[in-house]
Amino acid sequence: MTASTPPATRASIAILLSDAATGLSLQLDGDVAIISYDLPDAPVNTINTRVAPVFERMFAEIESNQAIAAAMIVSGKADSWIAGADIDELRQITTAAQGEAMSRAGQALLTRLANMRKPVVAAIHGATLGGGLEVALACRHRIATDHAKTILALPEVQLGLIPGAGGTQRLPRTVGLQAALDMIVTGKNIRAKKALQMGLVHEVVHPSILMNIARVRAQQLARGIVLTLPTTARTIGARLLEDTPIGRRVIFSQARATVLKKTKGLYPAPLAALDVVQRGYADGFEAGLAEEATRFGELAMSAECRQLVYLFFATTALKKDSGVASHLAPHVQHVHKVGVIGAGFMGGGIASVAVQAGSLVRLKDASLERVLTGWRAVRDVVSERFTRRQISRMERDDLMHQVGVTTDYSGFANAELVIEAVFEDLAVKHQVLREVEAAAPNAIFASNTSTIPIRDIASVSAHADRVVGMHFFSPVHKMPLLEVIVTSATSADTTATVVQYGRKLGKTVIVVRDGPGFYVNRILAPYINEAGNLLDEGVDIAAIDAALVAFGFPVGPITLLDEVGLDIAAKSGPIMAAAFGARMQPSSALRRVIASGRVGRKAKRGFYRYDENGKRQGVDREVYPLTIAGTTRVPREAAMIQQRTVLPLLNEAVRCLDEGIIRSERDGDIGAVFGIGFPPFRGGPFRYLDSIGAAQAVAQLEALDAQFPGRYTPAERLRWVASHGKRFHE
Repeated sequence: MTASTPPATRASIAILLSDAATGLSLQLDGDVAIISYDLPDAPVNTINTRVAPVFERMFAEIESNQAIAAAMIVSGKADSWIAGADIDELRQITTAAQGEAMSRAGQALLTRLANMRKPVVAAIHGATLGGGLEVALACRHRIATDHAKTILALPEVQLGLIPGAGGTQRLPRTVGLQAALDMIVTGKNIRAKKALQMGLVHEVVHPSILMNIARVRAQQLARGIVLTLPTTARTIGARLLEDTPIGRRVIFSQARATVLKKTKGLYPAPLAALDVVQRGYADGFEAGLAEEATRFGELAMSAECRQLVYLFFATTALKKDSGVASHLAPHVQHVHKVGVIGAGFMGGGIASVAVQAGSLVRLKDASLERVLTGWRAVRDVVSERFTRRQISRMERDDLMHQVGVTTDYSGFANAELVIEAVFEDLAVKHQVLREVEAAAPNAIFASNTSTIPIRDIASVSAHADRVVGMHFFSPVHKMPLLEVIVTSATSADTTATVVQYGRKLGKTVIVVRDGPGFYVNRILAPYINEAGNLLDEGVDIAAIDAALVAFGFPVGPITLLDEVGLDIAAKSGPIMAAAFGARMQPSSALRRVIASGRVGRKAKRGFYRYDENGKRQGVDREVYPLTIAGTTRVPREAAMIQQRTVLPLLNEAVRCLDEGIIRSERDGDIGAVFGIGFPPFRGGPFRYLDSIGAAQAVAQLEALDAQFPGRYTPAERLRWVASHGKRFHE
């Protein structure tokens, strides 16, 4: 028996209702009714139009059956309670009125639950998200397990939506206005202990006793017993703010300013959520529900929602993709032990995510000093999780025991996978590859290179079928994307094994064919180069960055250069120019700034000035004399800057698709969004091209190519899509 399922063998249990299609059952255990939910053929439970009528029948049975004193809701899934609404049904909405009706139906169901005369206890184990948390909020009592998989959240804003089943109204009345707004407008996850502290749940228990405690609490509530449980009272300051109209106006004003600062007004859902919560406080609960339903319907039809929902389904589909054609039926090897060679910034980062995925890691470098630096980097990442109370002290110590360090190849013999993150020099990588094949003869060899073609590295291998690229992004423990780079010699077994292991590391994985810059860095290069060309033409550094942030990138291209490091750009620029000619030629400004010795933020000297702590102080105007325009700066419209930089990125993405560098438009969209921060609400390069129209993109490229010959020539596939009136995503 698991903690999240009702006991199967108790003499007093009787099945009252059961619906095989939805996986819902109602059982009577003594005088407590147990609603168990286990959606068939699905990894998680969701709320959809099929289960709502079954819930209604069960609620009616509970209320009318004299043998039932109270009820509890449990999940039949191992590590999930209810993971939200069925997003697939959201895609079927074609009008705002349909979206509003869907919201009103959810509200009615949970109002029915909240108003039941007999108490209902939510026995929560595992992910409780979106509509799932709204169900829990409608219950009289909430108990959660102190398990790492138990998280609670209202993540609808991440899909361009707001909670639509009463969450915008019940959550503030449960945890207070400020805590609720923080959850709703960010979609952040709340772990069980934090949920207890903020009053989101009433109790936190060990998984092994969840069912028993929930049953006892249901019976106590049915007898009218007032439960005295530990709660965290709001501070006097919080009460003064939240319980007065003037104070609430201050809270909403500050929340709106924070949202606008973070989203630049590009995402409508967080602002709509603020309006809806505010309406509920101003005009009452029912008015708040009505506003919630109206805004939910409007947002469901918004372009931002459509793109974010597309990305949700695209990433979900990618998780089931082995990375090779289905007819190849690859043998996937389970990776237990990983060797990491090179204990620098990237090597330490790779080791840190590997240990957190449960791997035994052997970290190697040439000297003890270097390898200890890498070990400390792993410790810092793991300790940060402990500091944030995501893991216990014992779990932290156990993770660190999984890391072994060495200056030779001892301990590598049984590794299934070896990842090298050494200096970007082909001769060095050849030496490492030969040594690894001798020390770990059965291991897959993966290179973390960002500039050297994998086929060149594999040229000295005795087993080229087991050589692959694993291109991580910096910092490894934060950046979500992993490019798995394959050559014509890489076997299907190797590809599928590395893809699966990448997912085990928690990464979003795309498979990319070997080529200069692979995919992400290749589409990034013309974007960065055009920013440099604008500098040479006299455009201000801050104006370039501001224009691209306004477009939706998290940072502008000049800031990105400083963050990544100009030394990295110095290595990749010539490689891209040699491979692709004029359209990838770095600007004079970039070449001169790099030659001046500026490295970027890590050396406190780049396009921007930095203080001793690395905090940015503003544009370093000493850069301007290094540009063709000199110190003279000329104004340019943001739209022009965006067009000049974004169009070549889109164009290069189409070339990558045409050349087979990426396998699909989906992979191209995901790679750009998760790899370089292409605006998620625009869906990725191919979804964005569809939204503006291929014909318009071609016209704009041709106009720019007339001004700057060779840099904006439209890709042939883009011309074809435009001339045939097609879309990349049909």
